[in-house]
Amino acid sequence: MKNLWVSGYRSYELGIFQDEDPKKKIIMDYLTQILQDYCENGLQWILTGGQLGIEQYTIETVKKNSIFQTYHLKTAIMLPFTNIANNWSEKNQQRFALAQQQADYVNSVSAQDYVNPSQFTNWQQFMLQHTDAGLMVYDLEHPGKAQYEYRAIKQYQKEHDYDLRLVDFYDLQDFIDAQVDF
Repeated sequence: MKNLWVSGYRSYELGIFQDEDPKKKIIMDYLTQILQDYCENGLQWILTGGQLGIEQYTIETVKKNSIFQTYHLKTAIMLPFTNIANNWSEKNQQRFALAQQQADYVNSVSAQDYVNPSQFTNWQQFMLQHTDAGLMVYDLEHPGKAQYEYRAIKQYQKEHDYDLRLVDFYDLQDFIDAQVDF
């Protein structure tokens, strides 16, 4: 596997509103572990949509950990359309701009601003066709915005060999428990 689509919860769905939130660190530490395993098996590129939360945490995780430089892991933000962050708060626009600066490649599937929902469908198809597998920090018991990506992947799997790894809240809790020294 060379290309991995990473998605999942938005930061507000996780109750993370500050960069210093301990939940963010736990998620980034867990992503480091998972992504290192993928790198050891040939991962070269991570593709995300650049959304607040898991997608931006993934970019940050790769850029902050020197281990990923050893693997020459690259990151790409592929947007469904241009100016996606225009209606975001100034703080979130700044986070988005930082994620774009950190990424190795940034582009839009559609060269237009938002026109209609088909741009999201086209983006999902692009992501599926340009990746070998998906990684989602997403719990089926707690739906969120990433449900659309999840559904697109499940539909795609009906006709294609495409692996999806879900990281749910139980996985995160097990990771936390393993970190605690009893």
